Amino acid sequence: MKYKQKFSSKKIVIKTATVGLLLNMLTSPGIPAAFADTVNTPQATESGTNATDATAADQTAANKAAVKIPSIDTLGLELKSAVLIEPTTGEVLLSMNADEPLPPASMTKMMTEYLVEEAVNNGQLSWDQKIVVPENAAKQIGSRIFLAEGDEHTVKELYIAMAVGSANDATVALAEAVSGSEQEFVSLMNQTAQKMGMKTAYFINSTGLDRADMPEKFRPDTDRETVMSAMDAAMLAKYIVTDHPDFSDFTTIQSYKFRERDKNPIINYNWMLEANKDIKNFKAYAYEGLDGLKTGHTSKAGNCFTATAERDGMRLISVVMGANSEAHRFTETKKVLDFGFNNFEVKQVVAPKAVIAGNETVPVDKGKRDDVSVVTDDGVTFIVPKGTVSPQINTTVTVNDASTLVAPIAAGTKVGQVKYSYKVEGIPQVQEKTVNLITSEEAPKAGWFKLLMRGIGDFFKDLFKGIKNLF
Repeated sequence: MKYKQKFSSKKIVIKTATVGLLLNMLTSPGIPAAFADTVNTPQATESGTNATDATAADQTAANKAAVKIPSIDTLGLELKSAVLIEPTTGEVLLSMNADEPLPPASMTKMMTEYLVEEAVNNGQLSWDQKIVVPENAAKQIGSRIFLAEGDEHTVKELYIAMAVGSANDATVALAEAVSGSEQEFVSLMNQTAQKMGMKTAYFINSTGLDRADMPEKFRPDTDRETVMSAMDAAMLAKYIVTDHPDFSDFTTIQSYKFRERDKNPIINYNWMLEANKDIKNFKAYAYEGLDGLKTGHTSKAGNCFTATAERDGMRLISVVMGANSEAHRFTETKKVLDFGFNNFEVKQVVAPKAVIAGNETVPVDKGKRDDVSVVTDDGVTFIVPKGTVSPQINTTVTVNDASTLVAPIAAGTKVGQVKYSYKVEGIPQVQEKTVNLITSEEAPKAGWFKLLMRGIGDFFKDLFKGIKNLF
């Protein structure tokens, strides 16, 4: 009670002093200049702002120098579907019937590869763990390494047989090691496809075989078949190269002797491996920077191939489906990858900690200063036509409601967002990225006297503004 009384009496003294000061100022010849400062209000948006320092003339000249993106029709692709993406931005550079669900054949094994490596990474399996070959695996047909029921091989040996030789029996053995049965593993495959955002993918087995080619005892009840669009295959490949960057430790193996007694080693079905440039039978197909991923073939699917290659710091993922021969899937893949590497590059268009013109500061309530400096928290990278120097980037800035920006505010506090967008002529989708706008310094709270003086200044600004509006 004594504390409340003491506090109340202090409030009365402050109010009395304030009234006296106000009366003095009313009779003064002018208002102190310090009280005439205007508090800036934040701009809600700023559209069409170029995010680089280049002038409009510089940009025009740079864009003229950039490569003109040719039409996909000029490639003469003879396929059922194809797609080309850049995995870090997710940008689609080429699309031909890319969303049509088709039989993917052994490209299905990419999902099995992904999930087996996930199991190794989380400790469920280990590479040197011995797997006993189950009945289902031993009864597989098609590409296989002729495993017998009861054989024992390590997870790594079976994984290489699957990734390099597309062995159906090794694939099923691994699937059942992860989930207990192939159909339980298939459930995991379909759940993972949904989590990845794959829109058309549906799996009935771990291998990509047609239902009729599965061992009768282990066929699913459904009469559906495995399907996956080229876009879904590219998305799956994106997760592989992003989540499992060691994928090439397996996919670049050119040949592998599975058993000592085997007369011939497993030969990698991927003729386009860069390492094949010195192999007589494959050097015509070897492609610079190519290090994966997975081929596929059945009578229904035709010849398919999901490829990935890296050049000059840019990785691309391509998918071709429905090629009419084994060699044709590689020559068509070359067309698709060349289209990407010849016409595009990854470019950082905005550096981290960038200052946005017109939004260098945001207002702060109750701070020592009326505003605080702000910058972006992250850089922005887009796919641009090769040779582009200063791409025209549109910028939209949104600042948080000023009432929420009350001092004290720590450095690095999010106070808004900046949305960048960029459109490449000839590509339908607009590239977009949103980063946070953060304070680049601390905004300490002002003392009570400064806040009092500021309040008095605001009072007189409002007062004289009201008087001015009367006349």
